[in-house]
Amino acid sequence: MMTAQHDAIPETALEWHRSGGVAIATVIETWGSAPRPAGSQLAVAADGRMAGSVSGGCVEGAVVAEVDDAITSGRSRILEFGVSDDEAFSVGLACGGRIRVLLEPIGGENGIPEDILVALTDLRAQRIPALYRVNICTWERQIDVSGGVGLDLVAQQRMVSDRSGLDGDWFVAVHNPPLRMIVVGAVHIAQSLVKMAWLTGYEPTLVDPRSAFASSARFPGETMITEWPDEAIPALKPDTRTAVVTLTHDPKIDDAAIQATLPTPAFYIGCLGSVRTHDKRCRRLIDAGVDDDQLARLNAPVGLDISARTPAEIAVAIMAEVTETLRKFRDQE
Repeated sequence: MMTAQHDAIPETALEWHRSGGVAIATVIETWGSAPRPAGSQLAVAADGRMAGSVSGGCVEGAVVAEVDDAITSGRSRILEFGVSDDEAFSVGLACGGRIRVLLEPIGGENGIPEDILVALTDLRAQRIPALYRVNICTWERQIDVSGGVGLDLVAQQRMVSDRSGLDGDWFVAVHNPPLRMIVVGAVHIAQSLVKMAWLTGYEPTLVDPRSAFASSARFPGETMITEWPDEAIPALKPDTRTAVVTLTHDPKIDDAAIQATLPTPAFYIGCLGSVRTHDKRCRRLIDAGVDDDQLARLNAPVGLDISARTPAEIAVAIMAEVTETLRKFRDQE
């Protein structure tokens, strides 16, 4: 499974642990205008390699300074940092804040046991939702893989909203499967969009029955399905962590994709085309039995209005609107 590097901290830490010491730093609590939310992680190897971040760069140095002792002693610890207004401004924030960071070596007296980390990475590889819990007083650790069944209400809400955080003495880290993006139409815009999807934590899948478009030469290394969308999309089972974007401008393909997606809980459905094109699309869909509530789910013309012109700029606009929709959707959950 390909994953954006900033989201692959457990996997990176396990690899580095097997070739030397490593510690994982995790933001567990923030106040004010903190640069990174709870759950953000940084892996630091004994040889100085780093992956991820716990701030915009203003506290990483202080965290790294603690790593050698944490690895040598095998003891986890809580670090607290204040971010001054000047430091905050340097990373694009209006004002400062405070951050609490959990620093856990792999192994040792009260670090993360290797078998816990192995279990977590295995679950992530299988796309199984999991909660990693650590008691910051006793250093007891556990993994919950019930996927929401049997969890208390707070834990369920954390999984749905993707929000890690403290529950009393327990820090709860949410490890949901990566977000997905189904891109219908292996067109020029899609070449930029799938790259941006990877960078922002999505696993993209291209759907296009036209093999001349959906070729490995045009999309090296990408997952492509050359079936018609009315067959491909139901098989992909879009869920609340899935965005679907139609880009072909061909009603036979795009309309089929829309109709296959509307019965699903996909959080975003975006359709390329002008206002006039979308009006025609809506009339066709109404004739096909789609109701007004379903039509209201469509984001068209696709993307935020940033006066985009080039394929890459349009892809930026699409990715921005997908992000905006995701955040609003999660806040409502």
